[in-house]
Amino acid sequence: MLCLIAFTLLCAAAACASSEWIEYPSDGIATMTHYTLPSGYVASCGCTGASTGYPTAALNQMAFGSSTNFGPACGRCFRLTLLNTFLSDPPFYPEVTKSVVIKVTDLCPLSTTGWCNATTKGPNAAGSYLNFDLAWPSSSIPDNFFPSNQSFYGYTDFGVWNISYQSVSCNSSWAGAKDRAALGSVPALEMSACCPADPTGSANDTCPSYSADNAIPYVSTRSNISIATISHK
Repeated sequence: MLCLIAFTLLCAAAACASSEWIEYPSDGIATMTHYTLPSGYVASCGCTGASTGYPTAALNQMAFGSSTNFGPACGRCFRLTLLNTFLSDPPFYPEVTKSVVIKVTDLCPLSTTGWCNATTKGPNAAGSYLNFDLAWPSSSIPDNFFPSNQSFYGYTDFGVWNISYQSVSCNSSWAGAKDRAALGSVPALEMSACCPADPTGSANDTCPSYSADNAIPYVSTRSNISIATISHK
């Protein structure tokens, strides 16, 4: 409910009715899922493959801001903190608070169901307008990052978590910020890629919407620069 109220107030201020893209505050509540991203993979933003050596995530399409290639979310960094599980009965609240700072390098395609289906007309099944799809397992994130209680639930992967997110500076917070090979876009992709090292929201250092600029409809759900098939659940 708090997420919905915050979103509604933000939309009123930002005139969301004029755009199908989800406008969201710099801090809030979201959901987190995870997907497999191969090492060295060049995802939607066109970020250098070396970025996969550090924590990255995809953001749901309508918050990402484009239906293909890069969008305004590309390159942004967020601190994601696990709160509780959504699907388990009862919800699982971990005793130890765990967080990870990620860089958005990919989009999670819009779907009619699933966790990346939020639009300005409504949230996903957990009531969130944002879903971060964490690239995991990852060499940069401990294998036990997601807490579990197998003796009680009978399984270890809860699939969907409620989380809090906080927009942070990539330069001071993201683990890959000091690795020059992990920053920027793949040069060979030229104008089909946009991955700022540390976007601030200024028009000078934030990506535009590739699909909006090229009149590509929202129903386009795949990046045309991907080099492998990725499944976002």
